Amino acid sequence: MIFENTGLDGLKSDLAYLDESAEKVGFVRWQWEYYRATYDYKIEDELTNSEYFVRINTRAVEGKLEKPDTVLAVEAVYLGKATFPHGLDYDSSVPQPVVKLAAQKLQQLKELLEA
Repeated sequence: MIFENTGLDGLKSDLAYLDESAEKVGFVRWQWEYYRATYDYKIEDELTNSEYFVRINTRAVEGKLEKPDTVLAVEAVYLGKATFPHGLDYDSSVPQPVVKLAAQKLQQLKELLEA
């Protein structure tokens, strides 16, 4: 599921501030390389015994990721169901409480990045 109209698409931040803000909301920077990084937020749905991840894709527009002043731009925001042994299914249906929590976390992050 692609999250549309989050207000995050195209938003820019330096790496140090994005890491700090994401951590405050509960996101973790997992995958990264010199020019890209993803931030994930894990949601556990106890009713279905499933795990979902909100994933924010970013790309460096100035610098490389090993430097805290590197500027990243948010490219897209996804919500996917975790699959075994690893991976995310972006096409499966997502329970409304999970979507609501994901939207709240994205709004909190947006507010921090716009401050």
